[in-house]
Parts: sequence; C-alpha cells; structure tokens
Amino acid sequence: MSLKTVLGLIVIILVFLTYWIKKKFAKLDELGFVHEKPSFPLGNLNGIGTKYHMVDILRRLYNKFNEKAPIHGIYLFFNSNFAITDLELIKDILIRDFDVFHNRGIFNSKEHDPLTTHLFALEDQEWKVMRHKLLPTYTSGKMKMMFNTMLDVSTHMIENLKSHPNLDDVDIKEVLARYMTDVVGNVAFGLEMNAISKPDSKFRQMGRKVFKTRNFMAQVLLFTNFRNLARLLGIRLFPKDVSDFFREIVKETVKYRRENNIERNDALNLLMKIGTVGREGEEKLTLDEIAAQCFLFFVAGYETSSSTSSFTLFNLVQNPEIQENLRNEIKTVLANYDNKVTYEALKEMKLLQMVIDETLRMYPPGAIGLRKASRDYKIRNSKLVIPKDSLVIIPIFSIHNDPKNYPEPEKFNPQRFNEENKAKRHPMAHIPFGNGPRNCIGDRFAMTQTKIALIQLLINFRFLKTNKTPDHIIFDAKHPVLSSAKPICLKVFEL
Repeated sequence: MSLKTVLGLIVIILVFLTYWIKKKFAKLDELGFVHEKPSFPLGNLNGIGTKYHMVDILRRLYNKFNEKAPIHGIYLFFNSNFAITDLELIKDILIRDFDVFHNRGIFNSKEHDPLTTHLFALEDQEWKVMRHKLLPTYTSGKMKMMFNTMLDVSTHMIENLKSHPNLDDVDIKEVLARYMTDVVGNVAFGLEMNAISKPDSKFRQMGRKVFKTRNFMAQVLLFTNFRNLARLLGIRLFPKDVSDFFREIVKETVKYRRENNIERNDALNLLMKIGTVGREGEEKLTLDEIAAQCFLFFVAGYETSSSTSSFTLFNLVQNPEIQENLRNEIKTVLANYDNKVTYEALKEMKLLQMVIDETLRMYPPGAIGLRKASRDYKIRNSKLVIPKDSLVIIPIFSIHNDPKNYPEPEKFNPQRFNEENKAKRHPMAHIPFGNGPRNCIGDRFAMTQTKIALIQLLINFRFLKTNKTPDHIIFDAKHPVLSSAKPICLKVFEL
C-alpha cells in the first residue's frame, strides 16, 4: 500500500471521527435539554478523578441549572445523560416509575470480572431474584443475631485504641476502617480478620487496594458508559489479585463448612443455604455468585460506615457542645440497661440518630444515584423525553447541600432531623441510602455498626481538634465513596 493511500485512509478516518464526535455532542441540543458545552474527550468531566470528585462536577452543574430546569443534560465522555434536580421528578424515577428505571446501568462482567456480578450491579430478573434471596440477611432479627459480634469487635477496638502510642494525633478513619473490616469480615465471611490488631492484615490490604490503586471513579464511569465494549475487550474493574483473593477465601470457607457441617449466624451461611431451603425449584448460588455478594457486603460495609463514622467525629470535634450532649444522652440511656450497650438501647438514642442523619446529609457516602431508562421516558408536564438506555444521575450530595432544602447547609445542625423538621421536608430531600424498591439493602446493618462504634468511642473518649485536623473536608477525587483526601487526625482524650 502506497504512502499516498495510507494518508488518504487516515484523512478519511479523521473526517469520520470528527463527524461522529460532533454528532454525539449535538445530541442534547437536538433533545432540547439545557447543558454545558462539552469538550473532547471527557464531555463535561474535565478534571474528573484528578482535580475534581464527581460530586464537585455535579454540584457545579446543579447550581448552574437548578433554577432553569428540573433536569439538565450532562455528557459523560461522548454519551448524553441526564441529571435530576427536581425532587418530585426524583420521586417519579425512584418510586412511581420504577418499572422504567429499575436498573442502575453499572458495569458488570460475569465472564471476565466475577466480583462485579453483585446485587448493586445486577439487572432485570437477575437483580430481582438475588434481592429476594438476600433480603432475609438484613432483617431486624438478623441484626440482633449479629449485634454481639459487632459489640465484641468494638470492645477490641477500644482496647486497642487505649494502647495507641500517640493519642494526641490519631487517624480516626483508619481506626474505624479496621473496626469495620473486622465486623464485616466476620459477619460476611465468618472469618477473624484481625485488622484491628494487625493493620497490614491481608484483608485490610485488599480492602485498601480495591479503590486506591487507580483512578477508580473515572474508571467506573468509563466502563459504565462503554460497558459492552469493556466486556468485549475483557477489561476488569477490580485487580485480578483482589478478585482471586476473595474468590479463593469463599471457596475454602464454603468447602470447610460443608465438609464439617458448620453453621453460623452470618451472611455467608445464608448464601450457602439458598436453594437448599426456601421456594421449590430455587437454584443454588454458584461460588462466584456467593463471592460477589460477600465482596459487596465487605467493601460497601467497611468503606461507607467508616467514612460516615469518621465524618461524624469530625463534626463533633468542630461542635464540642453537641459532642458533650450526645455523650450525656448515651450515658443516660445506657443507665437504664445496666450500663450495657444493647440493641434496644440504640433505638432510644434520638440525638445519636439525628447526629448521624445530619452527617449523612453533609457527607453521604453514596453521593450519586444512578438509574438507566429501559425505554423512552417522557417527563411529566414537559415535552422533554429521556431516550432509552440513557443514564439518569441523581446528585444526592447536591440535593443534601442545597440551601433551599437546608438553610446554611455548611453548618452542622442535627436538629434538622427532629421529627417536626423532618415532617416539613420533601421525602426526597434526604436519601443517603437511596429510595424506592432499589434502595440500599444494607442500610440497617450500616446504621447498627456505625452506632455501636460511636457509642463505644464516646463513652470511653473525648475527641478534640489538633493542628492536623482539617478545617474543612476536601474529597478524594479518585474515590467513588465520599472520603477525605487528607487523614482526619484527632486528639483522643481517655475518660
């Protein structure tokens, strides 16, 4: 082939690509949605995962278009998608018209990346069946059965913290992440993780590696927008050594339990029994399906709860009077239970619930909701139509920090969540665990282990700011869960 021919082919390809990109970037104009001008190749995602977290980009667009329209367009790479700002429309998406928006559109690949086939990413009938199977894991009865395990681990955390070599400067997120790792590892895998005693234990290393090795946030968005191509190319979201580690742990544990007829009150035991009890004809889960659900339980359970707990303590050191009021409430309630932390006592701690709810408002770990349109969807009282297969983004962080929903949103004020104030607000104004039939299945578990950790810490210690405590939180741009880019270092004073 001559050089002239090669150059001609290159020109033709470049012309075609230019035409294709211009056509893709004209889609939102054709559909009639307000939007910000995109740029090649990231669309509206410039700085994602490096300079900005996704919530920073969404909040800027939210503030720009919130007053103009209930929904605006956003280009994720070359694809046109949509962000919702109107609370009634969010209710339509999550609840009223769930039949249209029952999928999240998240990347998963059974063949090349088995750990991605968890409940959060599954779709259609596979999701419906799996959620039905997993619901018994998260009942209040199961929480009571797991309660003592959580309590025992929290006691170990307190003992370990008391022996910390420098209580003047403690990375509280790391302390809580190790506690959550041991709790979730125990109830998900039935194994002693020893992360509290051994910060570099294998489970703790793998937990860190899931999110920290790459620009995970940008990668999730890329795979989600081009998931068919990613599957075709056999691309993995999670590192192979992480996937192999968790799959092997599940394989060995299941084999040992079956051979020795061992049963425990944990999630793994329930997953093993699916298909052997329950509805007639119900199929057993494969080892990879069990591993994927345990992996989700582990990663989501330790990361979201440790972030919430550390953000709560950050808020409390900024507001020492609220910290003291909360400590007094905890002591008063526990006095009615022989000074023992019980499942029933947790329910009586109203201020504790309000403090956590306000923290979840300010720093919701799952700060972005995703839904995928299963068909063309006409927005009520509008001529606008969301095309089939488009992603719909619910900017939870932006909604939670909108002054129209919460005056002076930067201020920590737990009284926003007393019964009177909650009743005045739109139900979609606070959705840290999502809402509707596809809300977070593990919200009760997350709340229980978070409350136990905070109760144990507050009755044993007082927390103060140090010169290393950040004045405000800057988010780790690479992390999909809202997490501080800098360690939350606190002075810990033993009571």
